[in-house]
This record gives sequence, C-alpha cells and structure tokens, in this order.
Amino acid sequence: MKVRTPRTVLEAEAIQDELRSLLDLTDPGPRDPGRVAGVDVAYEGDRLAAAVAVLDGTTLEVVEEVTVGGQVTFDYVPGLLAFREIPALLEALDRLTVTPELIVCDGYGLAHPRRFGLACHLGVLTGLPTIGVGKTTFVGTYPDPAPERGSWTDLTLDGDVVGRVLRTQRGVKPVFVSVGHRVDLDTACHNVLNLTPRYRLPETTRVSDRLSRRALIENCRSVLIGSDQRKKTG
Repeated sequence: MKVRTPRTVLEAEAIQDELRSLLDLTDPGPRDPGRVAGVDVAYEGDRLAAAVAVLDGTTLEVVEEVTVGGQVTFDYVPGLLAFREIPALLEALDRLTVTPELIVCDGYGLAHPRRFGLACHLGVLTGLPTIGVGKTTFVGTYPDPAPERGSWTDLTLDGDVVGRVLRTQRGVKPVFVSVGHRVDLDTACHNVLNLTPRYRLPETTRVSDRLSRRALIENCRSVLIGSDQRKKTG
C-alpha cells in the first residue's frame, strides 16, 4: 500500500481514521514465529536513520540487518509519530531479502489516543503481523502486575482493554504491549516473553536500537565529510 505524507495535523488524523478501518484484530497471529523483525528510528536534528533487524525466533541470532538514512519530513506531534518514521521504515523493510513473520515496534499499537499507533500503521501498510512494545505508558491506566516474570495486568482506556502491562523480568519495570495488526494480545505477550530471555526489552528492540544509533552516527559523519569537501573545493 502506498504511503501518504500529510501536510497538516488534520490531514494526518484523517489518514489514521481511514486506515484504522483496515485493521485486522481477529487474526490470532504467528505463535513462535521463525523470523521476527525489530524496527527503530534514531534522530539527530533533522536527520534520521531507520533500522530493521530480523532475528531468528528461536535462537535470537541476527538473520539480516538493513538501515536507511534520511531527513525528517513531518514535525513531531504526539500521537502522529508514525508519519515521521514510516517512510524510512518502509524503505528499509523493502530492502530485506527475507520476509519477517512478525514485526515488533518500539512503540504502540491500539494503546494510542486514536487507537492507531505506529504498530497499527505499519501493519496495515505492509500487511504483516505487528505488535507494539513500549517502554513507558502513553495512554490508559493499569494496576501494577505482580513482580514475577510473565505476570501482567490490563491496560485500559475509556473502559476498553488496549494492551497489557507485562513483567518480562522479575522485579524490573514492566513493558506495555499492544497489538498492531493481525495478532491477538495473548499471542503478542507470548512472543514478547520469548524475545526477553535475559533483559527487560525484546532482543528485536535492543538490536534495532543499536543499529539505528550506529547508522545515524555514520550518516551524520558522512554529511559532515561531504560538507567539508565542498568547502575545500568551493
């Protein structure tokens, strides 16, 4: 599906409303997928670097990595982060030679003011199963889950369950899991626990975060070198 770049906040919200009707919230999704992708975007000023890391779902070894550099084309507006990140993420996903069975976003799906966060947006545009795993809560209320790994409580917004507050390691802060597209909440949490054998955050998130930061540094360095060379020859 073609990505659409809005010019205003109102246009962006209208696009979200339109695409939200295309969400598949009935498909249970892949349980124990063989290939899982993590996506992340790093920023420095008006420059960005998007990263996709595909991991083996069993061993958590890296299967493939892709990065894309670029410039920010949409200002940051709470609830509209997808419009900043999706163009570069789609380009990175298109460059993969393997197709992931699940995409894990560092962000939110239904746990979003308009019930259409980055994971939903990316899922609808790619057609792939997606989930969001946030480090902090964006919307909703919840009771704290028990301290044991695997314990969880409902994340609710306006009386609806929009995600789960999941403890991935005993005694550490929980993460906030919400479905994006073509995955149910039970399957999402099952897969998140498989992706967090040692640390709080999924390995997909940890690898793609490092990858995007490294790519951003290299991208900015190449820009500076190019600028210096133009000054010397100008």
